[in-house]
Amino acid sequence: MSKIKVLVIFGGASSEHDISLISATNVIENMPKDKYQVSCVGITKKGRWLYYPGDISNIASGEWEKDSDCTSAVISPDPLHKGLIIIENGEATFKKFDVVFPVLHGKNGEDGTIQGLLDLARIPYVGCGLLASASCMDKAHTHSILEYNNIKTARWRMLTHRNINHLDKECKSIADELGFPLFVKPANSGSSIGINKAEDINSLKEAVKIAFSHDNKVVIEEFISGRELEVAVFGYDNPFASFVGEIGKSNDFYDYESKYINNSVNLHIPARISDDNVKKIRETAIEAYKAMGCKGLARVDFFLTDDGEIILNEINTMPGFTAISMYPKLMEDLGMTYSYLIDKLIEQAIDNADRNY
Repeated sequence: MSKIKVLVIFGGASSEHDISLISATNVIENMPKDKYQVSCVGITKKGRWLYYPGDISNIASGEWEKDSDCTSAVISPDPLHKGLIIIENGEATFKKFDVVFPVLHGKNGEDGTIQGLLDLARIPYVGCGLLASASCMDKAHTHSILEYNNIKTARWRMLTHRNINHLDKECKSIADELGFPLFVKPANSGSSIGINKAEDINSLKEAVKIAFSHDNKVVIEEFISGRELEVAVFGYDNPFASFVGEIGKSNDFYDYESKYINNSVNLHIPARISDDNVKKIRETAIEAYKAMGCKGLARVDFFLTDDGEIILNEINTMPGFTAISMYPKLMEDLGMTYSYLIDKLIEQAIDNADRNY
C-alpha cells in the first residue's frame, strides 16, 4: 500500500516562529515512517515560503533556511493542483499531498489564514477550521462567544488603536472598573507573547503600549488568583477531554520564558484538585470546544480560583508539540503515545475532510 503524503508546514511570520520549529521537529520525528511520506515547507520570519528537502535535525535550530536545496514554493488555491507549486530556475513543478499538518503557532498560521488557503485548495488539514481558529486566536472574540454560551471568563475590556489618543482616560476607566492588578494582552497572540501584569496606572499604560506593538487590539483582564489548569481536547463530533494538568509555575505567571526557555515550571499530571473539579473542568472544556466550533484538537486553559470558581482563560487551537508541552503530555497520560497521537490527528483530518462545520 502506498504511503500517505503529508506536508508539514512550520515557521511562520509570527513571534512564535522558533517554537513552531521545535514543535514541527517533534511532529515529524514521531510520525510513523511506515505509513507516511513527509515533505516540508518552512516559512521564514519575513513570510517567504521555502520547500525544504533537507535534514529534519536542522529545523529546530533554524539552520534549515541556509540549505542550498531550498526552493520557493506556494500552496496553490486551485483545487485541481491539491498541493505545492515549486518554483526553481524559473520553472514551476507541482507536488500533490493527501493532507497538511500546519504546525504553526500564533499569527499567520493559527489564526485562520492558512486554514482559509487550505479550504480553497480543498486539501485536508490537521486542526480547527478558519472560523474556529480565528475566533480562538482573537481573545476578544473568545470572551464574547464563551460569555454568550454562559461559560465563565475573567472580566475584561478591550482597546483598539482608535483609543490610543485617549489612553490616560481609557486606562483610568478600566482600572476603576476592574481594579488592580490587571493582565494586558495583545488580542491576537499566543505563548504569552506581549503579555504583562500591571500593578498601577503607569504600568497599565506601559503594558498597553507594549501589547499594541504586537497587535492593533488589546484585551485587559482582571487578575485571577488561583491554580492554572489545562485540558487537552481531541476529536470531531464526539470530542473527549483528557484529565486535568496543572501548571506549578515559578514566575509571576506562566510566561514565554517559563514555557519554552528556562523550563522553570513543574507540570502536575493529574492536577492536585478534587474529583468534582476535575469533572466540571473536563465538561466545561468540551462545552467550550463545541461552542467555539473547534475540531481535531485544542488545549483549553482554566483558572481554579482560591474560592473554588472555575474560569476559562483561553483556547489554543494548535498547542505546542515540544518535549515539555502540556498537550502531548496530557494525551500520553491517557495512553496515547506521541506517535499514536500524531497518527490519529492525521487520520481524523483525512476522514473528516469532506464534512462541513
